[in-house]
Amino acid sequence: MICALASALCYGTASVLQAIAARAAARPESGAGVDPALLLRAVRQWRYVAGLALDGLGFVLQIVALRSLPIYAVGAALAASLAVTAVVAARLLAVRLSATEWTAVATVCAGLGMLGLASGVEGDRPGPDWLPWAMPAAALGVLLLGAVGGRLPTRPRSLALGLGAGFGFGVVEVSVRLVDDVSPGALVRNPAAYGLLLGGGAAFLLLTSALQKGSVTTATAGMVLGETVGPALVGVVWLGDGTRAGLGWLAVTGFAVAVAGSLALARFGEAPEAEGGGAPGRP
Repeated sequence: MICALASALCYGTASVLQAIAARAAARPESGAGVDPALLLRAVRQWRYVAGLALDGLGFVLQIVALRSLPIYAVGAALAASLAVTAVVAARLLAVRLSATEWTAVATVCAGLGMLGLASGVEGDRPGPDWLPWAMPAAALGVLLLGAVGGRLPTRPRSLALGLGAGFGFGVVEVSVRLVDDVSPGALVRNPAAYGLLLGGGAAFLLLTSALQKGSVTTATAGMVLGETVGPALVGVVWLGDGTRAGLGWLAVTGFAVAVAGSLALARFGEAPEAEGGGAPGRP
């Protein structure tokens, strides 16, 4: 669990650094949709590279956690990245979060925390034969969601793209559980390995686009929700992850509370005002 919480710290800080870089790399003529060229421009920003380094460290810590805990328990711990993002954004992006937004942040963390409390032991089932093939297909679905979500108005756009990014990272989480043999020959033959790469790439593309103009906390709320709920269901239904005896109700309640908190952030979250040619102001 310590590794999962440390991973949340890395992910939460990385989101803010990547938001600064994405907005600095944005061009006035760029539309609201998902722009693949934005990712190429963003990687030239040192803050985005620093964010990627933190993401990489967080991913390693997440893998360690996934090898010893159920998927949904790790996801519940990663919910703390939302609070980290809010605190760091308030400092680096000069954003003052309202009491409503802080309440929504706490609500999402509380809901996903309930999922963590309801977690049992990690499952040991390999899953059905079709599940590894579903990973690259799900990653392609993430790209489709990005194409649709990128055309929405600013507030729902941030949530939709963040949610899509979360689904992409969720594909990565499930794929990690489905990849047992990491030898080159086995990786080439395992479709889950392709799902891991495609899902991770799609997630970064959608998240960068979500952070370009929208609320950082709203995008991160969607991402946390997407990477928690879907993988949790896969782990419970097909990989043998279970809840503690008599706590199934707590998992359901936690899901409902997390959804309510994310919707509240989508309603009240505002994009920070930019200064100086699109780069966010700093205190």
